Amino acid sequence: MTTQLGGPATRALPAPEKFRERSESAAGRIVKIVLLGLLVATAIWAAFPLAEGRHWIGLGVLAATTAGLLYLYLTRRHIPAKYLVPGTIFLIVFQIFPVLYTASTAFTNFGDGHRGSKADAVTAIQTASVTRVPGSTEYALSIATAGDPATGALVFLITDPTSRAVSIGDAGGLRPAPGGVTVNSAGRVTAAPGYTVLNAGQASARSREITDFAVPTAAGAIRSAGLSRAYEGKAVRAYDAATDSIRDTVTGQVWRADDELGAFVAADGERLAQGWRVGVGFANFTRVLTDDTISRDFLRTLIWDFVFAIGSTGGTFLLGMFCAIALQSTRMRFRGFYRIVMVLPYAMPSFAMLLVWRDMFNTDFGLINNVLGTGVDWLGTGLTAQLAVLLVQLWLGYPYMFLVTTGALQAIPAELTDATRVDGAGPFQSFRQVKLPLLLVALTPLLISSFAFNFNNFNAIYLTTEGGPFPADNPSNGATDLLITYTYRLAFGGSGAQYGYAAAISIFIFLIVAVVSAVSFRRTRAQEEVYS
Repeated sequence: MTTQLGGPATRALPAPEKFRERSESAAGRIVKIVLLGLLVATAIWAAFPLAEGRHWIGLGVLAATTAGLLYLYLTRRHIPAKYLVPGTIFLIVFQIFPVLYTASTAFTNFGDGHRGSKADAVTAIQTASVTRVPGSTEYALSIATAGDPATGALVFLITDPTSRAVSIGDAGGLRPAPGGVTVNSAGRVTAAPGYTVLNAGQASARSREITDFAVPTAAGAIRSAGLSRAYEGKAVRAYDAATDSIRDTVTGQVWRADDELGAFVAADGERLAQGWRVGVGFANFTRVLTDDTISRDFLRTLIWDFVFAIGSTGGTFLLGMFCAIALQSTRMRFRGFYRIVMVLPYAMPSFAMLLVWRDMFNTDFGLINNVLGTGVDWLGTGLTAQLAVLLVQLWLGYPYMFLVTTGALQAIPAELTDATRVDGAGPFQSFRQVKLPLLLVALTPLLISSFAFNFNNFNAIYLTTEGGPFPADNPSNGATDLLITYTYRLAFGGSGAQYGYAAAISIFIFLIVAVVSAVSFRRTRAQEEVYS
């Protein structure tokens, strides 16, 4: 309260700081409302597909999480949690969940031919066996997509020859077309709400997909006969639920369901290509260790992986440290210029530099052979290819080590080195006894992270050698393959994806890096206790 001479007491006017505080709280309130509104909208958007798919546990987790976040940010309590919860959620979504999903996949046969459920496998087997028989119904066909004409999911727009009714067919079956469909005199659909009808050129570009596409029906499936006609064929292979088997109605051969393998197997051991996803326990892990071919490749790749990671990390550290020590000397002229030049490789996009180095190592027109006057097939033999990728990593990685080592050297008090000089120690002894131990204490965590990065350095190998050169008898595992590139080839290679097996190898990689990192950090703590 303030008073004026000769006048009544009056209320003090709010200070400018209070106006600012109120303004900031209003802005914060608006931001909070917007963010919580987005949270609720996202939750509602995600709830519908979960409910439609009957994923009640996921729906319950979504509802509980949304309610908890609303309670947390609509009350004035639990201030620390307001800052910790978002980071925890992102940690779970982007770190813990992918690890758990990978681990769960490692215990299954998930891969090509084993992607869906048993019902999906039966449908795929029957659809793939559809053949045209005398008297098959023919339809006028238009091919459309629900999205981009070049990449969208295909649908068949077919017109019944008798009733002229139009139906929409996709991988889930047939359903009546919505109103507003336009049909020409030949019975073909020219326009349908929500769909893009492909013209002749667009359909021809996707002819392979159209030929393989089929719409399942009760009698078999509808397949295309060109780009303007379709027919309803009969499935030669039928599923018998009573015996849980697939029977070929032409040859009479029977394939019975094997729920342990996730496949239909005949009496002679023949499997149908389409199976279903099942748990296989530790089979993927034991396969790595017990299969002679795979275990030999795995062990050789593991050894080279360690050589590559240690060589890349150690080589870049030694070169970067040498450059940092050389440029720390005050007697070195143009130090600023040299430092800028040394950082240039680190400023360049690594993927572009890897492609440039690959061309430089080319046998016929590469810069290295032309400058040296040699004809070495750098990327064609195992030893030279391994040396080449190590040299590339040395060039790409030493600027980073140079920067961090320069900073660490500048943080070491000059009094320590002066004291060693007074005691009669030479420059090398001073470096070995004082600077190097302190550098290792400061930089060991960075060296550990660099080792983990290089152990899984996919780009360095794939963009330079693609894992090659490959032996003539083993096109799946090359001389420069790391475990990560070998895993990638298993998961996405041309011989068929093996996601479960690749996930098992990923678990091995995770455990190896985790053990090495744990041991290294333990030794780092021991060094810190000695030099603290």
